[in-house]
Amino acid sequence: MLKQFSDLGIHESFQQSLSDLSISKPTDVQEKTIPVVLNKKEDLVVLAKTGTGKTAAFGLPLLQLTDTNEVNIQTLILAPTRELGQQIFTNLHALAAENPEIKIASICGGTPIKPQIELLKDPTQIVVATPGRLVDLLKREVINLNHLKHFVLDEADEMITALKVEVDYIIKVIPKNRRTFLFTATMPGTIKQLIQNYMSKHVIQIEANMETTGHQDIDHQYVVVEPIEKLDVLLHFLNSRAGKRGIIFCKTKAAVNKLAKNLAINKFSSGALHGSLSQGIRDRIMGQFREGHIDILVATDLAARGIDVKELSYVVNYHLPDTYEAYVHRSGRTARAGAKGLSLTILQEEEVIDIADFENELGITFKIFKKADAQSIEENNTLLWAKKIFKTKPNREVSEDLKSQIKTIFHHLTKEELVDKILAHYLTENTTVLPKETVSKKRKKH
Repeated sequence: MLKQFSDLGIHESFQQSLSDLSISKPTDVQEKTIPVVLNKKEDLVVLAKTGTGKTAAFGLPLLQLTDTNEVNIQTLILAPTRELGQQIFTNLHALAAENPEIKIASICGGTPIKPQIELLKDPTQIVVATPGRLVDLLKREVINLNHLKHFVLDEADEMITALKVEVDYIIKVIPKNRRTFLFTATMPGTIKQLIQNYMSKHVIQIEANMETTGHQDIDHQYVVVEPIEKLDVLLHFLNSRAGKRGIIFCKTKAAVNKLAKNLAINKFSSGALHGSLSQGIRDRIMGQFREGHIDILVATDLAARGIDVKELSYVVNYHLPDTYEAYVHRSGRTARAGAKGLSLTILQEEEVIDIADFENELGITFKIFKKADAQSIEENNTLLWAKKIFKTKPNREVSEDLKSQIKTIFHHLTKEELVDKILAHYLTENTTVLPKETVSKKRKKH
């Protein structure tokens, strides 16, 4: 079994770049893909989960095959979102660090188009693009793909679902004699149709050995809730994992905004990500998340494409996704680089029947997550209330006279007595499920 990149035919200069990136051994998908891209002529379909090293699997051999004496675009890489496109662009630059003569351009949406048009006037061999922006440039006739040799569709299952019209347009205008490399985490009917319509009859198919990807380390669980308790159960889960990092997926932008607002009210370190946000805001939030300044990201499916953040301990499906492919992409955000992770789905009673279909289709097993009982929920809400008080900034507009009067009212109380009275007042005003004897015991403890 091959263990070194040199065994796969990768040149020394790229091996040096890999060494600088602390990458010493190829992953399963890289072992299987790199020799095919380098030495075969056929089209290629690769079935591999997210987080398996797919970018290097196609990036390394295509960088090596680049003719730096040719000024035309030789390789086009399509990605469904700017975030993923930018990630691919950054990775390619790092892999080509020892080969600066290879010119790579990123022409993704969400950024001004004029600088990209100017960029394309210079010799460029590799282009990383999002479908919408590329179609715009093609219609403006400011990008020439007539000499294209290699065409990569990354995260094809996600792209063909949301961006089929644009992808179809691009495939029809690029040269028919190019090689096509399709990378996908799942194989829905739409992908099979694309392969049949737009790829060669003798296409080579590769499936990465899932046992080597780390995704057997995802713990798939679900919890059944009543609609009225859904948010409280989530807040209890998040509070029990304080300091851990994760992503919460919602179906719609409105749901993302609503949940993110609730998390902010409860003083969780979080941010929202969806397609209606400006690119500047999305970049800022993603930067904060990658750098660890926020612990929780609330996102829609498409907005979260391209998020490759290590040490995410959990993913929460606040809404069950509509497709099996979406579940694969969501859960694949955790358990990366050999780590373990949890994918928790919050369901209502009528949705439980769908779990068996997800298990059968994806070959996974769900366990039941034990829902916090009413008392634990109430205690958690009390803790969140206390944290909100602790994190509240003083109101500097309150008059000194009023503050003095309030201090006079409390001046004879010790800190313990003051906490006891504030807690008792909160429990009187807010407790609905804690038994009276439990509340009484809590008061006596203080």
